[in-house]
Amino acid sequence: MPTPNISPGDPCWIDLMTSDTAKSQQFYGAIFGWTFETGDVDKYGGYIMALKNGQPVAGIMKNEPDSKLPDIWTTYLRVEDINATAEAAAAQGGQVLVPPMEVPEQGHMSLVLDASGATVGLWQFGGHTGFGVHDEAGAPSWHELHTRDFDTAVNFYQSVFDWDVHVMSDTPEFRYSTLGSGEQARAGIMDASAFLPEGVPSNWQVYLEVEDVDTSLAQALSLGASVVHPAEDSEFGRMATITDPTGALVKLRTSPKEWNKEP
Repeated sequence: MPTPNISPGDPCWIDLMTSDTAKSQQFYGAIFGWTFETGDVDKYGGYIMALKNGQPVAGIMKNEPDSKLPDIWTTYLRVEDINATAEAAAAQGGQVLVPPMEVPEQGHMSLVLDASGATVGLWQFGGHTGFGVHDEAGAPSWHELHTRDFDTAVNFYQSVFDWDVHVMSDTPEFRYSTLGSGEQARAGIMDASAFLPEGVPSNWQVYLEVEDVDTSLAQALSLGASVVHPAEDSEFGRMATITDPTGALVKLRTSPKEWNKEP
């Protein structure tokens, strides 16, 4: 598949903060066919690049014990001026968690808390220009914000990232909007206020594509994963939600055969 066309505001990267990088590499390598390259410790802190058929698809970094944070996947959005975007995020009710910083030769990154309480990354392209592949087995295929404050979240991403938001559903049972529409959609925002467990904040969730959800789910369980939501069919594909062997939440998905887009 050609390199994805990633526009400003689009999800452009994901990375995993894990308490056991060796265990995570073993797990994701087995399930998704990833190979790994570890960056220079002095320059990149030992950041690990995950590759699918030689193309970058995700990052892995060590979650140090003193962070007191759970192991977690983070979604990054492409920005053109990271300083201006971080300032806009703060002005629109968000909070800058990690101020913009340069990653030598690769680009600039920041982490912000959106106005609904979800952590999202910012990435300004340099030498690293995001996913090498997307929407195919072994690569990310969808990015979704589960928010406790739907209207606030939609307004935040429209204001800060200039999202072209399209309403997919607006019923009391299911409120969902997308960045872009139809097969051109690149991300979603879901009203999760009715089902997020108590104490769990708004959060971005990552979907990783697999050839067969049931086969991959069984393999994941054999390698120490746990089921959060069992495999089920939908008009957007067959999906399951798991926590990996160190506790990070991730979704498995097999897209409908006729298209590989919005879940």
